[in-house]
Amino acid sequence: MKLGFVSDSLGGLSFDALLDSAARLGVSGVEVNTGGWSTAPHFDLEAMKSSADARRHFTSAFADRGLEIIALNANGNPLHPTQPEQGACLKDTIRLAGDMGIKTVCTMSGLPAGRAGDLMPNWVVSSWPPETQEILRYQWEDKLLPFWTEIAALAKEYGVERIALELHGNQYVYNVPSLLKLRSAIGPVVGANLDPSHLFWMGADPLVAAEALGEAIFHVHAKDTMLNAPVQATTSLLENGSLMNIPTRSWSYVTLGFGHGETWWRQFCYRLTMAGYDGWLSIEHEDVLLNSLEGLEKSIALLKTVMPVAESDFKLQAI
Repeated sequence: MKLGFVSDSLGGLSFDALLDSAARLGVSGVEVNTGGWSTAPHFDLEAMKSSADARRHFTSAFADRGLEIIALNANGNPLHPTQPEQGACLKDTIRLAGDMGIKTVCTMSGLPAGRAGDLMPNWVVSSWPPETQEILRYQWEDKLLPFWTEIAALAKEYGVERIALELHGNQYVYNVPSLLKLRSAIGPVVGANLDPSHLFWMGADPLVAAEALGEAIFHVHAKDTMLNAPVQATTSLLENGSLMNIPTRSWSYVTLGFGHGETWWRQFCYRLTMAGYDGWLSIEHEDVLLNSLEGLEKSIALLKTVMPVAESDFKLQAI
């Protein structure tokens, strides 16, 4: 496995300072946010689209420091009913990834409205009352399948081999079954960006999820979640309080090790290996209480102690 982080983890730094920090921290690459829910402070999408020189300068800045571009990340809602720019960002990101020789694009499945004419996305997480089934049918048949058929064709055209979908709340694909359903319908270009932090607060087990996904794991975000048991006892994990008010929430995104310790992360890396994954661990720092650079340093230190790096050389002796 190789270690890196998401560029927005140090979103307050300039592009050069970001890459200098990555080199100093001893990671191998950076995953670059291009838009969607990100302001993309390190990637000018329009400039990259229009200028081959801008693309060459961007990639050479990584190479000059011995770093790789892990992936381009267009996380957002590409099926938002009133924000077509989010879907356009994903398509532009795929085209740019192809032009830049980047094989992995991270994004989300998207979440449409519940019916034609609605203005807001509609996330169904209950089978009752009966109208939920009509919402799911409309979203799947009328929106997801046509959109992702188009995206798969675009990825093939531009040589992008992996579209890694984050299993994220308020998206149609948010767990293992929904990811495998879309992958089965669209094809093997679709896989998972396995981020344990979201599975924690939705009540799933990332260790079991890794085994269930197997070869469908295309990418891994290393992000932790703290479950605040005293608050959870009265509010449940269905949480809509401010992300900035940690004490009042039943769960919060935290620096690696602050929600689940080194033993858990060691097991996670081993489960990924068991599933056949030998790709990137890309740290996504979203801890609102810790300084971003300090949190990133702590996360890198933890993963360096637990992640497998060298290829296995064990062989049974002939006895």
